[in-house]
Amino acid sequence: MKAVKKVLIVGGGIGGLCAAIALRRQDIDVDLVELKTQWTVYGVGIIQQSNVVREMAKLGVLDGYLDAAYAFEDVTINTMAGEQLARIPGQRLAGPEYPANVGISRLALHQVLSETTIALGASIRLGLSVQTLEQVGEGVDVLFTDGSRGCYDLVVGADGLYSQIRGLLFREQYRPRFTGQSVWRYNFPRAAGIDHLATFQGPAGNAGLVPLGRDQMYMFVTSHEPANPRMDAATLATQMRQRLSGFTGLIGELREQIRDSDRVVYKPLEVVFVREPWYRGRVVLIGDAVHATTPHLGQGAGMAIEDAVVLGEELVAGGSVEQQLERFMARRYERCKFISESSVLAGDKEMAHDSRFDRIGLVRRMLEVTAEPI
Repeated sequence: MKAVKKVLIVGGGIGGLCAAIALRRQDIDVDLVELKTQWTVYGVGIIQQSNVVREMAKLGVLDGYLDAAYAFEDVTINTMAGEQLARIPGQRLAGPEYPANVGISRLALHQVLSETTIALGASIRLGLSVQTLEQVGEGVDVLFTDGSRGCYDLVVGADGLYSQIRGLLFREQYRPRFTGQSVWRYNFPRAAGIDHLATFQGPAGNAGLVPLGRDQMYMFVTSHEPANPRMDAATLATQMRQRLSGFTGLIGELREQIRDSDRVVYKPLEVVFVREPWYRGRVVLIGDAVHATTPHLGQGAGMAIEDAVVLGEELVAGGSVEQQLERFMARRYERCKFISESSVLAGDKEMAHDSRFDRIGLVRRMLEVTAEPI
């Protein structure tokens, strides 16, 4: 007999939707609530590296968006002028029939994940969150913000960097920290040579080009913003071009095409990592709610997806809820800690202009670690 039959998931982002899919595939009843009244998607695109491709195939959703994505094998690391320093081959961890890596627009990914969640029978309510949680006996009594109530065997906080559920569990103990950097993103028609993830190392920031589909790619660049300034939305295009000064080659050519401030996606980089068990009783945190990191290794969303898969496996693997969550932590903590700390380290070295930092070695090590089974 299952210890967990009914679960509330708080948050309808990538981690929350993947958790809903994983649990429904194990025949666990799922209610999902999302604070947004409309399911808008932030950002432009997302990189899914080999380990993430493997887990999305395991979830049974990869085939649903491959046609809308861009499949690629390798990653290159280049100078500011585009001279190649290293080409790192990908690994087909999902099997020979699937690519090593995938670039996908966030909108296309969200469409597949949300449609799959609904098709699998999860109950979804928008414009709603949790007001209070009370753990009673073998369940959690939940008061929602609309005054309704529910009782669940488990509550999953997948509500992101500013997680309300994390606040209910840990109060003010864990608050997001600004790293000193920001990231800028902009969509372009895909250049013929961008058939892989291409990154470019600058003295003060790292730029990159990510293919998202046959006709689309996006550019990103990190920048040092020590005062975390409030950006004037009307000047974002000008400011993004300024952060790309010094880059030549293809990045330099594209820089001059950044003219529409409304198309610039700007985000200060904030991190949080909970250095103790990610659960209290029958409430558990996953994804950015518990280990939000920077995009320097392209694994933030990937770690949330892995969390979802592992949680789904452990909730049907026998034992008490406490034993299940202990096993979940044993499989996730060190792996997520490595990604979190390594990503932050890469950003710190950029801000320090540390020319001795072995970024290529760190990327290779990350790929080795994430290729290991979870």
